[in-house]
Amino acid sequence: MKILITGTSKGIGKATAIKFLKEGFEVFGIDILDASIDDPNYHHYKADISKKSELPTISGLNYVFANAGKQNSGDDINNNLVGTINTIEKYGFDKDVKAMLINASASARSGQEFPEYVASKSGLIGYMKNVAIRVAPQGVLCNSISLGGVLTESNKPVTDDPKLWKEVMEVTPLKKWMNEDEVAEWVYFLLIKNKSMSGQDLLIDNGEQDLNSTFVWPK
Repeated sequence: MKILITGTSKGIGKATAIKFLKEGFEVFGIDILDASIDDPNYHHYKADISKKSELPTISGLNYVFANAGKQNSGDDINNNLVGTINTIEKYGFDKDVKAMLINASASARSGQEFPEYVASKSGLIGYMKNVAIRVAPQGVLCNSISLGGVLTESNKPVTDDPKLWKEVMEVTPLKKWMNEDEVAEWVYFLLIKNKSMSGQDLLIDNGEQDLNSTFVWPK
């Protein structure tokens, strides 16, 4: 079985690629950075998903995880929204595809974060529903995942600051954030184990939004 994952050089994308490799999948990764995974079943393409012309031709894909994105980059709309649309439109409609998953964000629901980031991730949820409608007649699933806090490099401005971390934990009911490996398990479940849910955005944030929504970041 073959899966395409964008943003595999680090963070959630890398952890997910490693998870699928361990499960026996052939993994195709796209990232603007060089490869950081050394495995005979991993194939890396260095490309910018926001540019259609850079996307490689990959055949026989069974699953797609549109994960790559940036936060407060100055071009979040192009990187996150346009890049994901480019990815899904190029790879998600191949005849062998069984399921797709888009990495949205809890911020898409709460509105609490950087303006362009919120807009880009909110757009992804609407786009996911549009894709789910289009592929349903073929029995293909498409969902999105909206994550709250994750222990990644990009979140170190909060996780490495004791004062800000204390503030975050005060408004997080389960008093924890996910790590990248836990996210990878969710991705595997939603793409491989799930057989009936489609057109849905799944919020996973340790209870923060529904029980006590806020956003903490350095001023």
